[in-house]
Amino acid sequence: MIERGSPSLSKNVNIKNRIMSVKEYFSKFKGGARPFTRVLPVEVFWSFLGSFIGISACGYLSSFYFEPKDMTLFIAPFGASAVLVYGAIKSPLAQPRNLIGGHILSGLMGVLSYQIVGEPLWFAGAMAVSSAIAIMLITKTLHPPGGGTALIAVIGGEKIHKLGFLYPFIPAGLGAVILLIIALFVNNLAKKRKYPEYWI
Repeated sequence: MIERGSPSLSKNVNIKNRIMSVKEYFSKFKGGARPFTRVLPVEVFWSFLGSFIGISACGYLSSFYFEPKDMTLFIAPFGASAVLVYGAIKSPLAQPRNLIGGHILSGLMGVLSYQIVGEPLWFAGAMAVSSAIAIMLITKTLHPPGGGTALIAVIGGEKIHKLGFLYPFIPAGLGAVILLIIALFVNNLAKKRKYPEYWI
């Protein structure tokens, strides 16, 4: 007979408290937080202007300076980064440390995954994205578009594969720096907007 307060009984209670019931699990699907609040037209304007200039700068430089050298400065994750650094400027995920660190570290994980795993691409891609998330969390540089940067290093084709370990720095790192420079100038033009919240 197990007496109340005995170590074995306490251990069983602790285990039971840690296990989630099926009902508790599915109740999480309901959400409960308040939805996104309305955005003022002036915020829409500055977000549009910043992202237009930032993406245009990357595209222009890519077309006239990098693509003739069989390189690129125009990758899809920059579109997602633009949403953050111009449209959600107060988010921790949009700060300079996350923008630059997230792209560079994710690019490194992507290249490593492709070079170590190789085929099949689906497995290398899964490894790239998962390891990118892990390294960003460890280094406090979480930036969601980094997952795309890691995946492109695997599925981007021969042109991206040829870049090897240059890829995390050009286009990933350099493009992020360009987006950041534009964000610093445009986001601070409005009196009530301030970017960044912090650097390190």
